[in-house]
Parts: sequence; C-alpha cells; structure tokens
Amino acid sequence: MIEILLVDDHTVLRDGIRSILDLESDIRVVGEAVSGDEVLKKVEEYRPDCILMDINLPGKNGIEVTSLVKSQYPNCRVLVLTMYEHDEYLMEALRAGADGYLLKDSSSEQVVAAIRMVSQGDSVIHPRMTKKLITYHHQQTKSEPNENMLTEREKEILFELVKGHSNKEIAEALFISDKTVKIHINKIFKKLNVKSRSQAVIYAVRNQLVPFS
Repeated sequence: MIEILLVDDHTVLRDGIRSILDLESDIRVVGEAVSGDEVLKKVEEYRPDCILMDINLPGKNGIEVTSLVKSQYPNCRVLVLTMYEHDEYLMEALRAGADGYLLKDSSSEQVVAAIRMVSQGDSVIHPRMTKKLITYHHQQTKSEPNENMLTEREKEILFELVKGHSNKEIAEALFISDKTVKIHINKIFKKLNVKSRSQAVIYAVRNQLVPFS
C-alpha cells in the first residue's frame, strides 16, 4: 500500500485528488497539509511513502519544504504537482530533491501512474517539462564532460532516464532485463557522483552526455 500525504492549500483540489486516489486499491491518502509549515509535522505523524506537493503554499513554499523533507526523511518520495510551467521552478524542485514534477493539467491516470513510479524509485517529469529541462541546460555554460566516463550502454540508459522512462520501459526499449537496468543505473550514479535519478538527469543535460534532438 502506498501511503500519500496531500499538500495543497486549495480544499477543492485536495478533495478532487483524494476522490481519485480513493478509487485505487494500492494507494491510500493518510493525511493532508495546507501550508508549508504544517508539512513536517504531518510527515512525522503519518510517515507517508510519498508526498503530493504543491509549490505555492502559505509560509514555506513547496520547494523549501521538499528540501527539508528530503534531508530529514530521505526515503520519503516527493512528487510535485503544480501549475508552474517554468524551467526555473523545475530546476529548483529537482535540486531540492523532488522525485517528480507534474503539471496540474495532467490527467488523473497520469497522476496515479506517477505516484506508483516515484514510489518504486523511478523519477517522473511532465513531458513538456522534459524539453524545457534540456533547453534550459543547453543554454547554460557547460563544464567539460568526460566522454569516456560512461559506456555506450550506460549512455543509452541515461538518455532513457532523461526522457522520464521507468526501469521497465527502459528494459523493454533496450531489450534487457529490469535487473540489468538497475545494475547499470547504480553504476551511472557512482560514476556521476549523484544519489538520485533526478540528479543524474540534471548532470546529463548540463554536460551534454545525451543527445539533445
């Protein structure tokens, strides 16, 4: 059972999301928070597996709270659900440790699927935001990448991560097993000195380790 904490200051939105998640047999909403300052108390109380986090909150904003949650409860997944379609917010959220970034125009099916993915250790970025992520870093000053750092297979898998694909999707695309994908991802993390899929994605696009087409 995936236990969820809903964080949003709009009652109508929280009620709508709860009604959607209540239909899923493997997902349960254990609590709600309406402000940034309230989140840590609720996390301590309910110990959720995943937080569905808005950015625009009274008090501390969702990005600040995400950073605090991930520092104190690193195993708690944070899926940002926001109206902000700006690359700056996306980058700040990922740097804070968010495991996913969805826009509020996502379908209920997308939200449910994203919750399951981040709970399994995958990362999720809304398709429109993936392109913004690549464009954003493509315009920044790059550090010199070590082209020999990763094997060709690891580069292929890293590119799939940038596209927001899950381990299962990567395995199917590259005709390898889920276990092999996990092994390669762990090697990628060590070589890039990162701790999460989101950090690996940021490093990849910043240093042009994957195609930008």
